[in-house]
Amino acid sequence: MTDTLAVLGAGSWGTALAIALGRRGHRVRLWTLQAADAAAMNALRVNAQFLPDIVLPPTVTATADLAGALDAAQGVLVAVPSRAFREVLGRLVGRLPARELAWATKGFEEDTGLLLHQVAAQVLGDVACVAISGPSFAGEVALGLPTALTVASPDPAAAGAWVGRLHGDTLRAYRSDDLIGVQVGGAVKNVLAIAAGIADGLGFGANARAALVTRGLAEVQRLGLALGARRDTFLGLSGLGDLLLTCTDDQSRNRRVGLALADGKTVQQAVDALGQVAEGVATARAVQRLAARLGVEMPICTEVYRVLYEQRDVLDAVKALLGREPSAEL
Repeated sequence: MTDTLAVLGAGSWGTALAIALGRRGHRVRLWTLQAADAAAMNALRVNAQFLPDIVLPPTVTATADLAGALDAAQGVLVAVPSRAFREVLGRLVGRLPARELAWATKGFEEDTGLLLHQVAAQVLGDVACVAISGPSFAGEVALGLPTALTVASPDPAAAGAWVGRLHGDTLRAYRSDDLIGVQVGGAVKNVLAIAAGIADGLGFGANARAALVTRGLAEVQRLGLALGARRDTFLGLSGLGDLLLTCTDDQSRNRRVGLALADGKTVQQAVDALGQVAEGVATARAVQRLAARLGVEMPICTEVYRVLYEQRDVLDAVKALLGREPSAEL
């Protein structure tokens, strides 16, 4: 069965998901703020800014008309940076075609430290929330390369609907009911990817990278458990899987930020060079505040925060981590 779907956000990730859904036969309306961008995508049949080499399926139509994008849509998928999430949801008040909302955004709300389902509850009230996460670079999804995702919701019908829409061919979707754990894994891994980029940029080698990923996973688990997640979620696609991907491959924007910092660039220079959002920069501050409030020890994330926001030298951050007192692994 094919559905009419609205994908809100025409960056690389929103466009990639629109392409994947369109290839599955769904009628997809890809919403962007700029009418000129929508017109260019429809005329050229590519997103020239973000995915210039991948043709949009005929089932995908770009639009700057939000009401038109939402009209009679069976599903709405938000794929905007976390800093824009609340603002976009505000545009949906009284307009959601069904009491269901899915998103592929990864991060906490920076100012409040809220998870995105908490933001959705504040803005939209009682809606079925679905978080789509997992190890997935936009370019590879758009190319149709094999990818596995997690679709998380405490509402089985909502999760099942999005699994059905996404699953097929080279895209595999798995259900989860741990909405908190899936969101925490997808957010904190971006902070750890900055750390991995710094370590690799400084030439610390494979041993250091493996240790960082492993101890980073422990930090993700500690924060997730404090927020009410299940431990086993972090051994899945949205936990360990996404962490491995974003820490080890240079397609990761956050890893590239870390590499630039290790090369002596300022934070602003590192971010400007990307030309896109690196979620880990904002997430580092949200995680630092949240961990302090909950009393959760997250030394790697703390040092990333200090490098980003307190002008700490990257080598001093490494020394601080290595100089910590010995402790039990588990």
